[in-house]
Amino acid sequence: MDQLPIWLSLRERSVLVVGGGEKAAAKIRMALAAGAAVTLVAPRLGPEAAELARAQRVRHLDREFADADVSGHAIVYGATGVEAVDQAVAAAARTQRVLVNVVDRPALSDFSMPAIIDRSPVVVGVSTGGAVPALAAAVRARIEAALPARLGRLAAFAESFRSAIRAKVTDSTARLRFWQRVVSGPVAEQVLSGAEARAHAAVLQSLNAAGVGHVSGTVHLVGAGPGNPELLTLRAARLLQSADVIVYDRLVGEDVLGLARRDAERIFVGKEPTRHPVSQDEINALLVERACAGLNVVRLKGGDPFIFGRGGEEADHLRAQGIDVEVVPGITAALACAAASGVPLTHRDHAMEVTFVTGHGREDGAEPDWAGLARSRHTLVVYMGVGRAGEIAAKLVVHGLGSSTPVAIVHNGTLPTQRIVAATVGTLGDAIAEHGVTNPAVFIIGEVARSAQTDAPRVKTLVRAVAG
Repeated sequence: MDQLPIWLSLRERSVLVVGGGEKAAAKIRMALAAGAAVTLVAPRLGPEAAELARAQRVRHLDREFADADVSGHAIVYGATGVEAVDQAVAAAARTQRVLVNVVDRPALSDFSMPAIIDRSPVVVGVSTGGAVPALAAAVRARIEAALPARLGRLAAFAESFRSAIRAKVTDSTARLRFWQRVVSGPVAEQVLSGAEARAHAAVLQSLNAAGVGHVSGTVHLVGAGPGNPELLTLRAARLLQSADVIVYDRLVGEDVLGLARRDAERIFVGKEPTRHPVSQDEINALLVERACAGLNVVRLKGGDPFIFGRGGEEADHLRAQGIDVEVVPGITAALACAAASGVPLTHRDHAMEVTFVTGHGREDGAEPDWAGLARSRHTLVVYMGVGRAGEIAAKLVVHGLGSSTPVAIVHNGTLPTQRIVAATVGTLGDAIAEHGVTNPAVFIIGEVARSAQTDAPRVKTLVRAVAG
């Protein structure tokens, strides 16, 4: 470690900035954000520096730099870009033992400025010691994307309970466990999602309960998307990393599960169209049991939990049991497979509406309205229809849809094993059999699917890009 990372309090202290350009303005902004009073020395100011110089806590000296200007400041920034002036600033600061940073000149600097992720009071700095600032910025961008926007609110929320928790939970080990539950469990997720009132009530209830330290669990119904882990939402990825228990379906792949905590309990409850080894009632009971134990539960479903995923049934059951539920949407198969195959679901010339329908049907024999769905200028996307492909096609034709209507069959959409089979409504059943298509697959039916037949080179390129 070439440099020691420290966090320096500048509140009500004085900072000197020498220079009037954009880089000087950036240093002024940071110093003001940290609560410092700024002295600015420059005979000429750019537009941004001039605007900042009018701030209440900025004193502008309209002249060239003098060595005596360094005296009395906590830190000094040299930001003129003029070699002789910046060297003079560095020499004067070191003579007077004041820490100095000269922009883009590590050799003249006592400290470097990190790339900053500000979620105050949580602040993260990334530094390469001035060697490659662009690399620090790239790393910052990745961390920025991973950190919740409301992380600062979580820190402030937790701080508001410090005295109460210390007074109520006297054992240091128990107190540490309690804090861990507050900052990384269901309470934290409530704060991060904006439900601070619920989080506040949960902590108070836990502190006032006979068994201090228990925080009620939450179930997150999370959409895992079509299987490609890069298509997860940021929130879904973060919940996987903080979950105590992950209850997942058959269509959730190992690449997605690989984002979870290593010590999280994983429970497989996958179903197939004609095989349900774990019943829905058993799944509901399992979710309630784990949540009542105070665990942070992620119910992970392929695609979107509210599109043919029984997410609505599970949410209703959990809420009826008094369990907090949050739904995190995912990219559903229709959208993902259409994009990956280059098929637009709507098009001004071919389709003014789109319908998602399940080909599986209910146990009581209830069916989609095939007569209403067999219409022109309409895109129909069929989920879970592989086993009934020929029957579905026949019903659509009987109700008036032309047998020559194009169909794009997308198998394992967005995954490296993705296949696109071009067919028509009349040949759908035969195409499924000929190409050995199995679940998961969707059928995109309508004139928009013709692009999967006529634009194959572009589609193949897109498949490689998505899969790679």
